[in-house]
Amino acid sequence: QVQLVESGGGLVQPGTSLRLSCVASGFTFGWYAMNWYRAAPGKGRELLASITNVGLVTIHDNTVRGRFIVSRDNAKNTLYLQMNSLQPEDTAVYYCNTYITASYWGQGTQVTVSS
Repeated sequence: QVQLVESGGGLVQPGTSLRLSCVASGFTFGWYAMNWYRAAPGKGRELLASITNVGLVTIHDNTVRGRFIVSRDNAKNTLYLQMNSLQPEDTAVYYCNTYITASYWGQGTQVTVSS
């Protein structure tokens, strides 16, 4: 059974950093690309970034380019999102995702950026 579990969210002040984690189980993590999405209040999920099984990253959202870093540790079955210089507009629920024979999602982790 595929499971994705995000963690690391919280309430932070503008300009600070957070690192999100997504622990995967139920499939061979190192074989599959992974994605980070976020859903801002009142909006649908938007694709932020993707990482191939060997660690090649594509940033899809220009608002996070240069601030957010995606990485993975295949030995730990874990995906990461390092978020730097956080701004109030980064407030959202953050989700990890993968597509195997279907699309799988974690439960999401809330990030709130506010002074």
